[in-house]
Amino acid sequence: MPKPCEHLQDLTAADFPPPRTPGACEECLKEGTRWVELRECRACGHVGCCDSSRGKHATKHFHEAGHPVMRSVMPGATWTWCYVHEAQGHLGQDASGS
Repeated sequence: MPKPCEHLQDLTAADFPPPRTPGACEECLKEGTRWVELRECRACGHVGCCDSSRGKHATKHFHEAGHPVMRSVMPGATWTWCYVHEAQGHLGQDASGS
């Protein structure tokens, strides 16, 4: 069984900063392009589009900034991703139970 990625262990939604552009991809807004789904960077709150989108801005952000962890910010989604280890995780609940 593979060892869990240390970047993803015990993450909750509270471990992520407020999204810089809630509900929109920062670069797609500037370019006037559309996105499919959105991802948020744990380190800085950058919101970028997924790899199914034309711009693939979330992955480009990782390559430019080196921030390893993102989460899906789509309604109902609780999964996370570590670009460094190419590992998927899931958000747990914080101490308040939310």
